[in-house]
Amino acid sequence: MTNRNRRDFLKKAGVATAATVGAATVGAPYVHAQSRAPIRWRMQTYAGPALAAHVIKPSIDAFNKAANGEMEIELFYADQLVPTGELFRAMQRGTIDAVQSDDDSIAAPVDVSVFGGYFPFASRYSLDVPVLFNHYGLREIWEEAYAEIDGVTWLGAGAWDPCNFVTRDPIRSIEDLRGKRVFTFPTAGRFLSRFGVVPVTLPWEDIEVAMQTRELDGIAWAGITEAYTVGWADVANYYLTNNISGAWAGSYFANSDRWNEVPEHLQTLFKLCMDNSHYYRQHWYWWGEAHYRTTGGKLELTSIPEEEWQTLEDAALEFWDEIAEQSDRNARVVQILKDYRQTMQQAGPPYRYS
Repeated sequence: MTNRNRRDFLKKAGVATAATVGAATVGAPYVHAQSRAPIRWRMQTYAGPALAAHVIKPSIDAFNKAANGEMEIELFYADQLVPTGELFRAMQRGTIDAVQSDDDSIAAPVDVSVFGGYFPFASRYSLDVPVLFNHYGLREIWEEAYAEIDGVTWLGAGAWDPCNFVTRDPIRSIEDLRGKRVFTFPTAGRFLSRFGVVPVTLPWEDIEVAMQTRELDGIAWAGITEAYTVGWADVANYYLTNNISGAWAGSYFANSDRWNEVPEHLQTLFKLCMDNSHYYRQHWYWWGEAHYRTTGGKLELTSIPEEEWQTLEDAALEFWDEIAEQSDRNARVVQILKDYRQTMQQAGPPYRYS
């Protein structure tokens, strides 16, 4: 083939290819995300606006952007649509579509709900929670438990901050806890009442005022990061460095019908955004707990001697055994917690220092 013939061949082939592609393009249907109405969810978090700005809003904003018009989640804050204690039933009825909270606070009707939130001394550090769920079998147990409940799908759990006391008066001994009216989580309150604490339940947005009016003596609902972030450091004076749990265990839930309506690729996107939120909290709280202890300037730090605080941990192990008696599934969870505790102690530093 001469050079001229080769050029003519390539030219004709190029024209033919372009025509073929053009015809295929014209003939193919054009699919766009907006060809149908977007899926719309209403989701409520346990957190007020200042806290939600860290623990969930960035991930929901990212989801809405990445969903590209196919789905949009409207986020509501603590008690904004439904009181926190009624969230599970509201989600089950379809009044709201999804929830971020702990099982304990939303009164989830499963036996393992007692382990949500701050189960006393179940964790020492925030990494303990994802390790327990992903490597020690808690995920499978939670899936099993919620599979028995109609209308709600449990989507996964992650870690938040530790549970310390933020108080108006100093706590320097266990005896100082006696008679203190404290806002805390249901199961944590049941445990702390053994040491004279008076658990108080109030709407989240009322806590700051309740501290100012002395309706509350303290808060055992968070670590120091949240105390500064949500304004509690402005109405309290002291922060007890001893904690009854190293990390809050919180979950994401959805109304089952609404979750099943979501295409698989958007379900995957939502779970990726959940994981992004879990990751953000790991470093935000780890930074904040040290930062505010050392540079916060609003709260004086107090401590109970470790040998005295050990009496609480010993009592917690007795509490575990009582919970284990409530169901076979709870007994399995308690055994996992005991096995994990032993492993961490045997591993030594940096897993456990005592």
